[in-house]
Amino acid sequence: MTYSVLSEINIYPVKSLAGISVTRWPVTETGLQYDRKWMLIDKSGQFLSQRTLPSMALIHTALADDRLMLSAPGMENLPLALAPFGGEIIPSTIWHDRCDARSVSATADQWLSDFLKQDCRLVYQADDVIRPVDPDYGNAYDRVSFADGFPFLIISESSLALLNQAMQLNLAMSRFRPNLVISGCPGYAEDRWREISIGGIDFRLPKPCSRCAIPTIDPATGVSGKEPLTTLNRTRKWGNKIYFGQNALHNQCGLLTVGDTVVVKATGEKQPPI
Repeated sequence: MTYSVLSEINIYPVKSLAGISVTRWPVTETGLQYDRKWMLIDKSGQFLSQRTLPSMALIHTALADDRLMLSAPGMENLPLALAPFGGEIIPSTIWHDRCDARSVSATADQWLSDFLKQDCRLVYQADDVIRPVDPDYGNAYDRVSFADGFPFLIISESSLALLNQAMQLNLAMSRFRPNLVISGCPGYAEDRWREISIGGIDFRLPKPCSRCAIPTIDPATGVSGKEPLTTLNRTRKWGNKIYFGQNALHNQCGLLTVGDTVVVKATGEKQPPI
């Protein structure tokens, strides 16, 4: 018998910057610890991402000595406190959500502005700030950090293999920025999953992930291409959007470890229905 297992855990401490792959990691109220705890905003408080600044892909993140370290070509490393406090309250916008964020430091703002060649500010989500998940898809107690809308994005290895086969390419999973990667299941099996359990944590999968242009950006170079959107537009389009991966919510906090068995507890019609 083949078992599905958790094969990757990825966190993205700063929204839209490069992520960090870990083998064992805590799950908190808002998702993986430190995931999307920070983000960049422009002068109006609007979040910034690789959609408009592809060079954000070239800023790497690392965890060392109780610090979050940012590094980028031609720049000295920038250390940040993992437990920030204080700072100016800045009303910020993530898509249609308005939430209070706090400034990190003028040094961080300048470092990022210099590399990206655009004025920006680095902000963080204070522990006492509650950002609820869209009530159309979550429960009253569901919380999220600065992620687009959900605490987790789940993709199976087999789904990427099928997509790569259709493209006749070998794009890396990192282009799609999943939090949890699953092995040992058929391609696009996650389209039918509604409830799963991993490492004693129960997850609900209420909505497929619609994709923007970020997966077309090579994370190693920051250069955009046509794939995978060209092929996804042909193979994974429903309505006016294309889909790859599943958004997820969690019912408990706990600890996830690469190698944890994935138990499918409930299934349903394919989402998207293609």
